[in-house]
Amino acid sequence: MTDSSTGTFRPSPPIPIPKYSPSRRNRNHTDPTQPKPQSNPALKLPHRNTRYYKPVKEGVISSDGERTILIGDSGVSYQLPGAPFEFQFSYSETPKAKPVGIREPAFMPFAPPTMPRPWTGKAPLKKSKKKIPLFDSFNPPPAGKSGVKYVEMPGPFPFGRYPKESMTRDEILGEPLKRWEKGMLIKPHMHDNRQVNLGRDGFTHNMLELIHSHWKRRRVCKVRCKGVPTVDMDNVCRVLEEKTGGKIIHRVGGVVYLFRGRNYNYRTRPQYPLMLWKPAAPVYPKLIQEVPEGLTKDEAHMFRVKGKSLRPICKLSKNGVYVSLVKDVRDAFELSPLVKVDCSGLERSDYKKIGAKLKELVPCVLLSFDDEQILMWRGRDWKSRFLENPLTPILSETNIAGEVDPSEEISKEQTVSVPSTVISSPKMISLWKRALESSKAVILEELDLDPDDLLKKVEELEGTSQAAEHTYTALVLSSSDGAAEDYVDDKDLSDGYSDIDDDFDDECSDDESLEPMGPVGSLPVDKIVRKLRERLK
Repeated sequence: MTDSSTGTFRPSPPIPIPKYSPSRRNRNHTDPTQPKPQSNPALKLPHRNTRYYKPVKEGVISSDGERTILIGDSGVSYQLPGAPFEFQFSYSETPKAKPVGIREPAFMPFAPPTMPRPWTGKAPLKKSKKKIPLFDSFNPPPAGKSGVKYVEMPGPFPFGRYPKESMTRDEILGEPLKRWEKGMLIKPHMHDNRQVNLGRDGFTHNMLELIHSHWKRRRVCKVRCKGVPTVDMDNVCRVLEEKTGGKIIHRVGGVVYLFRGRNYNYRTRPQYPLMLWKPAAPVYPKLIQEVPEGLTKDEAHMFRVKGKSLRPICKLSKNGVYVSLVKDVRDAFELSPLVKVDCSGLERSDYKKIGAKLKELVPCVLLSFDDEQILMWRGRDWKSRFLENPLTPILSETNIAGEVDPSEEISKEQTVSVPSTVISSPKMISLWKRALESSKAVILEELDLDPDDLLKKVEELEGTSQAAEHTYTALVLSSSDGAAEDYVDDKDLSDGYSDIDDDFDDECSDDESLEPMGPVGSLPVDKIVRKLRERLK
């Protein structure tokens, strides 16, 4: 090949140059008359970092036939045809405030009812001829069969009774469990790691199927709660029983033991569709207002300035158990109008959720979340729980007399404690009653007694208590030679000690339940008393 301009010879390329298709920029636009391929709307969702925002109101925001998305008291919920209740992402951690907007288009996080199989170039496989039987709790596989995991039988049942098919929750639970049955069911799970972990999202929708998978082989499911949900464990327990249909038989701190029922059958369990992804959390009203309810702007600013020098009542650890937090805040409000909780190290969303729970449960007014600390004010309508015997406020270094709000000061009349008002537990009251019945205690009707009169009362009580304590078989010696011995049975033996209340533990029981070990004066204590009396003489 000769170049005409230079007159030199250039060899032809050994491989022909391929013809590439035109670039996308130079391509002609597609024909508008042709229909566009339909895509799943779930694939068009925006990214979580996008600023999608759509204000919503209470009611239906999206519907596809009988599948609707609602905004109500429980936040965003999903209603499916034939469902026993409205589905939510979290049943226990939904704020009571209604959402004001959503961060993504309203779309069901469940699988569509019908999904055509895409063409893969091969015909679909034929159905297997082998029929796998469904798991039946009433007829489990034998224990010694190879390749079969451990399965517990239904029950427990009294002798002669067997499980029966049941549909309602009361029928599945059966008769209430006795105390020894609860202990028998709980003991194997005390140190077992087979459990359901419940975290910051609370009791989510997919945990319903997870709990039933635990109930498939065991009668009790152990649920361990940590973090935000432990602030309100009563709500978690209520939701667990309401949604799963089980019964909580034991609860210690953040650990809950959920019993499936005597007549539970895994084959007839309620089956719910699974959520394929976590929906974006909706937008709720702000927790911290610039001017909170009941305060002016200057008062709110003054409280926030005081809160910077206020010491926190406690420090919350990450993934801790906050069962006593509400009680601690209520007790702190008895002594100070402002309370601060240290949340350093926690996620920002976590201590915001904790603040929202405290606002509803205590109740209180939230002032700030600055410096990873929750600052709360008890509010104008706050009333002391100890109206008859209020606590005296103790002024700390940060709460000096000049910094206390004059409107929040407690009068001197309220701080005087009433001596007749005593708050005691039922166990202490029952112990006092037993002491009165056994003549080991006496009620003083006259309070203004002189020391001499009080000493006489004490000596009289000692005589009556010793007489009641030593009413047992006495050893009588004859006055003649001292060799004759005779045992006399006392018919007035107190029978009150034999009937011990079952509610008391062995550690709490008194010495009343012990039988006398010998006659009067034969105990080691009596010998010590004799020696002391001889020395005093």
